[in-house]
This record gives sequence, structure tokens and C-alpha cells, in this order.
Amino acid sequence: MKKIPVKNLLLTALFAALTAMGAFLRIPVGHSSFSLQFFFTLMAGLLLGPYWGAASQLVYVLLGLLGLPIFTEGGGLMYIAKPTFGFLLGLIPAAFFAGLFPKKRRWLSYLSSLFALYAVGLPYPYFSLGGAFTPWQTVLYGCLIFLPFDGVKIFCAELLSRRMAKRLG
Repeated sequence: MKKIPVKNLLLTALFAALTAMGAFLRIPVGHSSFSLQFFFTLMAGLLLGPYWGAASQLVYVLLGLLGLPIFTEGGGLMYIAKPTFGFLLGLIPAAFFAGLFPKKRRWLSYLSSLFALYAVGLPYPYFSLGGAFTPWQTVLYGCLIFLPFDGVKIFCAELLSRRMAKRLG
């Protein structure tokens, strides 16, 4: 059995905690919120790599489902019924894709990460709200209004991850 480096476990736990903290740094907008969860998800993937980055987000989602109030509106299994739950699930592949591509193709990391987040997250509110929104309204209110802020998060993650990567080795 291969030993897991303690550093990887600690950083995985740290980024799960940072993502939880990012959930509380939010601006509510309708059924959703502007938050920093995606920022910390990007950082996890960029700094920990695809597998450990995704693991950190899986830990975050599982802890919230177990009842820790670490999502933007609490936690517990009942959160599965919320329209925004798909975006929480989307954090896992988003972190994976953020860490998948080498530095020379970092733009692919950001595009695929953002695509994964919305590909998993957007269908969830459409179906969970029972067709209260048209597909266009779902894209508008679930994606398009958030893209400018996501661009800012990507820009900040790029700057910060370059500095942190040197320190983390």
C-alpha cells in the first residue's frame, strides 16, 4: 500500500476549509449568490493538481451533506433539494480540470474548469424548480450574470497561484 504524503492531506483539508469560508463571503442574488467558492476551487486544482484538488472539493461537499453548515445556506442532506446543489457538485470536476493542464496551457484549465462547473450546475436548477424558468432564463440567471465575476476570480487565482506554487514547492 502506497503511503499518502501528510502534506497532501493537510492541503486537501485546507482547501476544503477555504472553500467553506468562501461560501460565507457572498452576495445573495435570487436563488443563488456571488461567492468565493469557485475561486478556492480553482486554487485547489492549480496548487494541488487534478486529483488532490478534486478530493478537497469532494471533502467539502461530503462534510456539508453530513450536516456541517458550510454551504451558503447551511448544510445537511436536505441541501440536495436546493436549486444550487448542482453547482456544489460541479466544484469537484471544476477543481479536477483546473489542475489538469500544464502552465503553458493554463487557459485550458480555466475554460474547462468553468465549463465543468456550469455543465454540472446549470441543469440542476432547471429540473429542481420544475420548469419555473425557461432554459434561456436558467442560463441567464444561473450562468451569464456570474461570468464577469468568475473572470475576476480566474484572474486573481492566476496571480495568486503563481506566487503560492513557488512557496508550496
